[in-house]
Amino acid sequence: MTVLYELYNYLATQAAYWYIIGKILLFLLKEPFWQSSLREFGMQVLSFTTFFYSGAQNIHKTRNFECGNPENLKSKCILVGEAKDYVANVTGSSAQKFEEALQWLLNSDKDVGIWLQGEDPSEPVTTVDQVVCLESTRPRMGLGCRFHRALSTAITNLFIFFWSLAILWGILIFLKYRWRKKKEEEEAMYEMVKRIIAVVQGHYKEWEQNLERYPYVGILHVRDTLIPPQDRKKMKRVWERAVDFLASNESRIQTESHRVAGEDMLVWRWTQPSYISDSER
Repeated sequence: MTVLYELYNYLATQAAYWYIIGKILLFLLKEPFWQSSLREFGMQVLSFTTFFYSGAQNIHKTRNFECGNPENLKSKCILVGEAKDYVANVTGSSAQKFEEALQWLLNSDKDVGIWLQGEDPSEPVTTVDQVVCLESTRPRMGLGCRFHRALSTAITNLFIFFWSLAILWGILIFLKYRWRKKKEEEEAMYEMVKRIIAVVQGHYKEWEQNLERYPYVGILHVRDTLIPPQDRKKMKRVWERAVDFLASNESRIQTESHRVAGEDMLVWRWTQPSYISDSER
């Protein structure tokens, strides 16, 4: 299995190399190199060949890194020293040729599939001395690897989609719950307003009949009459909204401050005489 794996790596590297060389030749045919001398043209081809031998090795490394990383690589970027040694062993080219190829890539505005990185990958590289490693931007991946990556991407996107859908659904349920609670609170507040009006008006009628000592009634007394002790904490917000509503929107009830039993307290007084109320009915 080891021999087959090494053979596969060798064939993959060679195939990638000759593919790149073919792309180089097609690229050269489009460039105005025909104006240069034959010797200069040959030097350019040699520089390109030297550089892209390292590119073939980098494609193989990037492919392994992207396809499960069976070699336990720490990075898909190959160090410039490793690439230089690889080129020297395979082609016998000098380090100068390798640097000329790097310089050509820095000067070229074409995307040849090799990314030169410095110490900080986010900073652009402008000189050969700044190059730390080389990374392939177009790694050659097998059918199994492509299928695995496509499946992983599809599952990830599907997972994100369902999570987003669940979050939106949760937000919708929460908004619906808040709207329902608000509507219930508003209905409870209006019901409380009706009950308060009935109590204050009834107290005033009893005062007219000399059944009560004062024409007004304490606000806290009304609260204690309408809301049982066990519900006062739960109904606190409804009660406060009802009190505010009466102060702002009910002209028949007047809020006053009186001393009752030696203490100052807020009271409600019914301001509309009973005969007017009876005639309105």
